[in-house]
Amino acid sequence: MPAAALKPKPLPTQSTAKRPVRLETPCAPVAKRPLPAGRPREWYVTHNRRLKAMRLAIALLDSGVYLPDQARDETIRSTAELIGVHPPSDTTCHMVRAFMRYNR
Repeated sequence: MPAAALKPKPLPTQSTAKRPVRLETPCAPVAKRPLPAGRPREWYVTHNRRLKAMRLAIALLDSGVYLPDQARDETIRSTAELIGVHPPSDTTCHMVRAFMRYNR
């Protein structure tokens, strides 16, 4: 029997990294530009939620979380704390998983 067959496979929710991966933060924040005026309030809320979800999805991918099933709400919220954004709502956590699922 080959040696590879004896080695247990990691569960899909386990990281396969040999050591913890350091999360790199950007050197300087991107200059913010004002959003266009005259849109309904819901547009601004959705826009900012999408931006936050994208930032969180990128940070999760950088830290070794590659599958949406690995990104539980607690994992997403701890990553948000790590990168310095407010804790996301349940809706934003759902959106993070959707980004990870559909942008593969």
